[in-house]
Amino acid sequence: MKTRSTSLRVRLPVFVFIIEVVIVALYAAFVTYDDHADAKFQTNQTNPLDNAVYRDYPFFTDIQVMIFLGFGCLLAFFRLYGFGGMVFNFLTATFAIQWAILVQGYFQFSHDGKIHLGVINLINAEFACAVVLISFGAVLGKTSPLQLLVMALLEVPVFAVTEWAVLKYLKINDAGGSILIHLFACYFGLGVTFVLYRPRLNEGHAKENTSYQSDILSVMGTLFLWVFWPSFNSALTLKGDDQHRAILHTFIGLSASTLTAFALSAMLNKNGKLTMADVQNVTLAGGVTVGASVDMMISPAAAYALGMMGCTACMLGYKYLSPFLAQHLRIQDQCGIHNLHGLTGLISCAAGICAILMASEEVYGPSLYEIFAHRAPVEGDPKLLELQRLIPSLQPGLGRTAREQALFQVAAIFSTIGASALGGILTGFVLKLSYLAPPSDDSCFDDDLFFDVPPDYDSPLNKSITTEDSAA
Repeated sequence: MKTRSTSLRVRLPVFVFIIEVVIVALYAAFVTYDDHADAKFQTNQTNPLDNAVYRDYPFFTDIQVMIFLGFGCLLAFFRLYGFGGMVFNFLTATFAIQWAILVQGYFQFSHDGKIHLGVINLINAEFACAVVLISFGAVLGKTSPLQLLVMALLEVPVFAVTEWAVLKYLKINDAGGSILIHLFACYFGLGVTFVLYRPRLNEGHAKENTSYQSDILSVMGTLFLWVFWPSFNSALTLKGDDQHRAILHTFIGLSASTLTAFALSAMLNKNGKLTMADVQNVTLAGGVTVGASVDMMISPAAAYALGMMGCTACMLGYKYLSPFLAQHLRIQDQCGIHNLHGLTGLISCAAGICAILMASEEVYGPSLYEIFAHRAPVEGDPKLLELQRLIPSLQPGLGRTAREQALFQVAAIFSTIGASALGGILTGFVLKLSYLAPPSDDSCFDDDLFFDVPPDYDSPLNKSITTEDSAA
């Protein structure tokens, strides 16, 4: 059988240069500065310290570290695929952010025919980028850089439309992105890997293993993500006590999941030893499970319990669910994103719904209607005027009850999963095109296919550790 060429010499430059010309043209036609970045709006009455850059830039830099160092190192756990894990993450992330500035900008930051660009746009674009990188984890080592760029090209618009529709029409609370980031990314990635199913890989692959050095590099990525996750969960919350709670809950949830991960790793290992794949992934589960309720008054104890629950679900998913999905449902989830983002995301959503149902003025005071803005009284309601005397900035809401808001959260969960899975399946069919240079089964998990590698890159080690699951 004739072997298909995987050379990138023509294909990658053609794709990149065409995309860059299109992006430059769209930026020139539609992108301008927002009020905080436009010199025309600065006068001698302007206080530079009131500029949004001082409020938003610290969160932007923290999320940058997560995107480029956290994800990059985390995905470099394969012994012969360190270049691919880190470099393809770098390439895909850079493109996804550029593209998301345009696509998200059209839906969220566009008025007067222009997309108004500020640091807050970059933060939102990085969240869209995180969605793509999580999905990338499902197909790590089995795709070409061209396939990954096309996946980002298609996934960002599907995400942006889903995000816009859910926020505009369902009007949900999702401060930590459990629904719109973690669940969307997970089921989009599973849709892609379902279509790109490789039956031979179920029997194992000679290069699907780690080394001492690659595991150390990957756990460094875990540490970057762990340290900066509170910024990720709190970046878009209301400033003040909401953001303060988000930071506290995220740290507590991560701490709980880390301790639980070490205990379960030793308990579930037949030799009673710790497994690096567990340390690299399961320790992060608490950051996801607190996401949907991260800014709510759930109590520190609840955040701790959520961290433990998420970690347990994630660990059991890696051990039992991932092999089942691969063997029986044609879903080869390479990095176990269904465990770290899907199962934990669903637990987070359930916790968020419970928190919404229990929220009352007795617990929150009048700020209940700031956190749950759609429960605020409608325009003309006498209660709104009474609340505005206490909180002058309070805007009219939809007058929803707690039960109504909870039902909209449920609707958002199902609609997001449906849209992302369908988008992933359709994207998977596009990625099967031979022009996109998909690697053969034998060439998976190997940098030699797409990189000039040093002579010693595949030098034998005394001991290599085969992993059933890996990072996402």
